[in-house]
Amino acid sequence: MLNLTLGKGFSEVVYGDALEIELKSHGVPFGREVRFPIKYKGKVLKHQYIADFVIENKIIVALKAIEKLSSSQVKQTLNYLTASKLKLGLLVNFGEDSLSYKRVVL
Repeated sequence: MLNLTLGKGFSEVVYGDALEIELKSHGVPFGREVRFPIKYKGKVLKHQYIADFVIENKIIVALKAIEKLSSSQVKQTLNYLTASKLKLGLLVNFGEDSLSYKRVVL
């Protein structure tokens, strides 16, 4: 789906721009930078979680441009799923020698 002509070395936002073009060209319904409130002890906090992408109102896509995915990014994605009340996340890393991804289920 995503033409990796960019190669590695760009920031997450650049890969997000490219992914947005690809999703639009394939007719995939999505939202970009979708905001979700975070609650603590029944109160909504000032800061929100902003998802890189939400696909078909079902899947959170978190983009990374780091050397290697670790368990901390998986835990962070699980927190995003909890905040959004969605069940499926896709953690995508453009920073390795080849594209890597991890499916995260709440």
